[in-house]
Amino acid sequence: MKALNACLATLLFLILLVVIYWLHMRYLRVDVVFYAALVDVLSAGILAAVVLLTFRRFALFSGFEKAQLVLVWLLAGYALAISLPTVIDRSLSFYILEKLQQRGGGIRQDRFEEVFTREYVREHHLVEVRLTEQRASGTIRIDNGCVTLTTQGDRLAHWSRWFRLHLLPRNRLLLERYGDDLVDPFLQDGAVPSYECARENP
Repeated sequence: MKALNACLATLLFLILLVVIYWLHMRYLRVDVVFYAALVDVLSAGILAAVVLLTFRRFALFSGFEKAQLVLVWLLAGYALAISLPTVIDRSLSFYILEKLQQRGGGIRQDRFEEVFTREYVREHHLVEVRLTEQRASGTIRIDNGCVTLTTQGDRLAHWSRWFRLHLLPRNRLLLERYGDDLVDPFLQDGAVPSYECARENP
C-alpha cells in the first residue's frame, strides 16, 4: 500500500511539474532557462508536499518517509531540469542534429566551422544568452560595453581551469585522432587580435 501511494504521490509531483513548467515557459518571463526550471521544480515540490501532508490517503507515511519522498522529488526534478530544457537549450550536439535535419540531412564536413561561426552564434543568440546567464549567476558585470569578472566569477574560472588542466581526459577522441587538445584549448597571445577592455590610466 505504501509503495502504491508513493507512486501516486510521485505521479502527482510529475504532473504538477509538467504543468507548472509549461505555463512558466509559455506565459511568463524567463531570464535563464535552468534557473526557471529549478523554480518550477521547487514550486511543484512544495505543492505536492502540501498534498502529501494534508490528505488522509498519505497518513500511513511517517514524517521521515514523507521527507524522503520530497527529497527524491526535488533530486529527480533537478536531474530533469538539467537533462531536458537546459541541455536542449545549450547543447551544440542537438544544434548539429537539428541543423543537419534543416539542411536536408547532410552538410559537408569542411563547412561546419562556417555553420558554427556564421549561423549557430546568430541563430541561437549565443553571445546574448550566455552573457545573460553569467550576469544572472553573478559571475560577470557589464559596464560601458566592457564585460568583467566578479570575485565569484574569478574563483569559478580558477576552479574550472584547474579541473580542465588536471581532471579532463588527456587522450580524447576528436574524429579519427586521440589527443589532449582540449586540456588547454586557448589560442596563444598574438594568435588572435587584442580585444581587452581599454584600461583607465591610474
